[in-house]
Amino acid sequence: MIEVLACRYSNAQLERIAEQGMIYLCACPAQVARQILSARELYDYQRNCVGGGAGDERVHARIAEAARFAHAELERCLDDVLDLEGWDKATLTMPEGLRALRDRTLDNGPT
Repeated sequence: MIEVLACRYSNAQLERIAEQGMIYLCACPAQVARQILSARELYDYQRNCVGGGAGDERVHARIAEAARFAHAELERCLDDVLDLEGWDKATLTMPEGLRALRDRTLDNGPT
């Protein structure tokens, strides 16, 4: 049996980060959040996949192991990125400085 995946961020929190990226045109944290969600989907699929082939359990366990490793590394990465950019981790709100940069970029138009 494949164990439950340990998560630092809830799916709702990851969606909030992705939403902030869309609103404020800062896609990097949003991209990492989306990849974490994808790793969770892969992991959950492996936990719930019902197959009848020989070695099936080993296949699912191996894929789940890789997804768990990738998931943990991506969560550490997101944690670091949020710290480096100065996000409010309680509200998962992008810092004002990044919002101001977005506004200046939009005001200047395309180059």
